[in-house]
Amino acid sequence: LFFKGFWLALTTTAAFSHLQFQKHCCFCFCGCKGKFVLVESIPVGVEFNSSTPHQSIYETWLSLISEAQRSLDIASFYWTLTNKDTQTQEPTASQGEKILQELAQLSRKISVRIAVSTPSETQPKDDIKLLADSGAEVRTVNMRELTSGVLHTKFWVIDKKHIYIGSANMDWRSLTQVKELGAVVYNCSCLASDIGKIFEAYWFLAQSKTVPSPWPSQYTTLYNKDTPMQLLLNGTDSRVYLSSSPPSLCADGRTSDLQAILSIIRDAQQFVYIAVMNYLPTMEFSSPKRYWAAIDTELRRVAYERTVRVRLLISCWNSSSPFMFPFLRSLASVQDSRSKLDIQVKIFLVPASPSQKEIPYARVNHNKYMVTDKVAYIGTSNWSGDYFVNTAGSALVVNQTSAQSTGPTVQEQLQSVFERDWDSSYSIQLNHNTNLKDVCEPQATQYSDL
Repeated sequence: LFFKGFWLALTTTAAFSHLQFQKHCCFCFCGCKGKFVLVESIPVGVEFNSSTPHQSIYETWLSLISEAQRSLDIASFYWTLTNKDTQTQEPTASQGEKILQELAQLSRKISVRIAVSTPSETQPKDDIKLLADSGAEVRTVNMRELTSGVLHTKFWVIDKKHIYIGSANMDWRSLTQVKELGAVVYNCSCLASDIGKIFEAYWFLAQSKTVPSPWPSQYTTLYNKDTPMQLLLNGTDSRVYLSSSPPSLCADGRTSDLQAILSIIRDAQQFVYIAVMNYLPTMEFSSPKRYWAAIDTELRRVAYERTVRVRLLISCWNSSSPFMFPFLRSLASVQDSRSKLDIQVKIFLVPASPSQKEIPYARVNHNKYMVTDKVAYIGTSNWSGDYFVNTAGSALVVNQTSAQSTGPTVQEQLQSVFERDWDSSYSIQLNHNTNLKDVCEPQATQYSDL
């Protein structure tokens, strides 16, 4: 009895100390010396006057596949790496087909696990079947039953030491016909282990009828917005954490995606730049209609209370919600030089040749990131309420502002991408006089069909 009492006291003290450590330490040391690389997909025909092109997502995925020695875990929304779904015979689908072939070959050699949102009846399943037949373990996650959302996350974990996260789906269009942005972190087992816990949660949910509450201890994390991991990225001291949505999928210690976004906006002192495909202060897919203004309110607040400069770069294409633009115009109206109110909105339009217009769900800026004077945020979600309340997503948050850097910081790199796009000919200022019918209809480009 004495020993049982002693052990209970000891474990209680240890647990209390762990919680106190999480509460009071300003960061948690990781020890990684990782390499951060910003990667992009630039649609065929889109050209920028930029002297610093980034590695393509296609090249990045091929490289990660070739480097994988023991394991590859992929969290994904859907799979259409071949061109069977469009029946357009588009030559640029070859990059997606190459990725699928390489993944199939890899699945015969090492452990490949794929967590994918349960496909609808109309969604193609050929890619998933091919990979499963090649030896990959595939689990479908029925988020509609679990949270009434979908699994919208897009990340890779390689050999438990490299990670990729970003906006690109496992879709051939994401490599050549859609504008995407992501990040790779090489040689950081701490970060890979932490995002691996998010993957393991999806893996578990694929065989569960309910979401655990609370989550078992193996899914908890030390790393969050209050206690980020401290590590070296590109030789620079960095504070990093991973956020996740919805809150019901966040185990103890994990910052929810919405709380990450709100805290980043609150901490900004000079500017907040946001590039997302969709932005709506509503529950976009709910019935009856529901207003949802958490992010919208925070942007207005920092613009008013601290004269923070706010810029939103939003996409416009044939799948855009018509409700989005009245709300965006409302935000853009918070502009007055005398009061130092400065919120601006631009629409980013990806041009299309006549043949490219025939490709469904293509020719759009699919980016999902935010950058401030302090933080770089690279996510997988669109910005409407559903994505933070019901749908599974994730994000990488990096802060390097407290350290000296010999090269451009992650934040500076992402800021350069935003400013390149903002100042480009593909961006059009949104105001009350903007004719969206003219703006959102992709104009034929001057180059020949590819």
